[in-house]
Amino acid sequence: MPLLVVDGNAASRTWTLTQDAERRIRSEAPEGWETYFVRAQTSSDGDGPRGSSDEVMNAIPRADVYLGFGIPRPLLLAGKRLRWVHSAAAGVGNALYPEMRDGDVVLTNSAGVHAIPIAEYIVAAVLYFFRGLDIAVDQQRRAEWDKHRFVGEASPLREVGGSCVIVVGAGGIGSEAARRLSALGAHCIGVRRRPVLGVPEGFERVIGFDAIDDELPRADAVVLAAPLTEKTRGLLDARRMDSLSSNAIIVNVARGALLDEAALVERLRAGRIRGAALDVFQEEPLASESPLWQLRSVLVTPHVSPVSPGRFWARELDLFLDNWRRFVRGDSLRNVVDKHAGY
Repeated sequence: MPLLVVDGNAASRTWTLTQDAERRIRSEAPEGWETYFVRAQTSSDGDGPRGSSDEVMNAIPRADVYLGFGIPRPLLLAGKRLRWVHSAAAGVGNALYPEMRDGDVVLTNSAGVHAIPIAEYIVAAVLYFFRGLDIAVDQQRRAEWDKHRFVGEASPLREVGGSCVIVVGAGGIGSEAARRLSALGAHCIGVRRRPVLGVPEGFERVIGFDAIDDELPRADAVVLAAPLTEKTRGLLDARRMDSLSSNAIIVNVARGALLDEAALVERLRAGRIRGAALDVFQEEPLASESPLWQLRSVLVTPHVSPVSPGRFWARELDLFLDNWRRFVRGDSLRNVVDKHAGY
């Protein structure tokens, strides 16, 4: 009898497999399939855990399909019968070791499942700086009533309508963000590896990575929402930051390695960039001595932009259960990862 192993007991209660989700998996399992739910805790942080519990290591040799937050290398090596791995995370960097990258096991991810809450975070971050809420929070802490920063000649306040927002990554997250921002009147330009795939709703146009330098000087906001690959690592470097206007803001909901944090700090301190909303960092947790904590023009959040209590597993299972049925029928799966492209 084919076996699905579900490794979803995340230490974080926001991400852990709920009883309703477990019941749904049992009730919608294809005929003839057995399901094993791992009770030992796992990690849902980032792209998933680095190690595995003894319980899942004991269960995986019989598994045909594995559902977890990524899949550590020892687990894949022990899963001799595995044909398909589905990650409940969107990022797959931790799973692309040589045995996965070069092997026959199909890997799917959860790209798009987190799109709505992350898109709302992006909109909130843009409004936070465009409406000067960072200045308001700073003045409130000092009990200071001062309108000058808001109404003076150098006021940084502006409307979303008419602004130019460059969204690096025109997939599920980027497209959801563009739909919302364009509804507020922003002109959204998408950046993706293959612009020939078309222009999703919300974007005025989509360009390739080779054309980004031509667009950055007119950007009011740059949103990083692309997977971390060799193409996107260090994408927003010192040179590109210097091409931005002093009123531009940066929002990073992708991975910290997409931008040069040290260069960003220098330019924020010098007032050469208006502000940055950062949910991801090169090293997580962000070290207490990082200057990013102290900069008033930075909004720091601890990698929580995807959080949407009570909504994650409903969306996740809509994807996984549809794919499970496709897998049994021998049909093409959704969200298949291009292991060599990195997403």
